[in-house]
Amino acid sequence: MTITCIVCPVGCRITADFVNEELIISDNKCSKGFDFAKAEAEFPVRSLSTTVRTIFSHAPVLPVKTSGEVPKNKIMEIVSDLSDIIITEKIGIGEIVVANISDTGFDIIATSNLLKE
Repeated sequence: MTITCIVCPVGCRITADFVNEELIISDNKCSKGFDFAKAEAEFPVRSLSTTVRTIFSHAPVLPVKTSGEVPKNKIMEIVSDLSDIIITEKIGIGEIVVANISDTGFDIIATSNLLKE
């Protein structure tokens, strides 16, 4: 697989392949690129920013994000779980919307004071 490193502005196109169950990484220009490619190949994670619905007409959706980087393979499950959430209380930045979303160990937190204003 080819991975574009996002750790620094160089943007190396790194090759990471498993050969006989051993991860072989090449074309990185620094150790940061190596570490990034290794993490992407073995256990990719992402932050997720999205919105959830509310009952408030002045703010029908509230922006939210994960409290940390969740496994990439859980993103669709998290989005699906959030589709059922409707905010009924006036919450603000940093407040937990859903604890331990999709059993990831991370919370969904509000990123706006739209409902408090």
